[in-house]
Amino acid sequence: MISEHPYSFVHEREGIVYVSGATTIDYDTHQPVPGRRPALDAALNEVERRLGTVGLGLADVAKVTYYLVDISLRSEANEQFQDRFPPTKPARSVVGVSAAPYGGCAVIDVIAHRKPANQ
Repeated sequence: MISEHPYSFVHEREGIVYVSGATTIDYDTHQPVPGRRPALDAALNEVERRLGTVGLGLADVAKVTYYLVDISLRSEANEQFQDRFPPTKPARSVVGVSAAPYGGCAVIDVIAHRKPANQ
């Protein structure tokens, strides 16, 4: 199901790395992850995994967007953002949406920056 998508999960252009939205599902079973914070952690873990495929991590993220089916998840998103990102936080947006793929409760996408090799 997930492998059928006609786009890249990660795309890099001139040192800017775009990570497609990861939803709040278990990527092994393709079922929604129960619980508010565990669901958000599942999505961010997938974002982190995708960044890792190109040698980057959450410390390289410049912009995060949370798309929340229930805007009250903003509290858990704030908590996750504080817990998981480095002290110098990236820019962030929170957007309320009517639905997320596969019955998830949120989608997270990021834009990261690869530092030049000489830095």
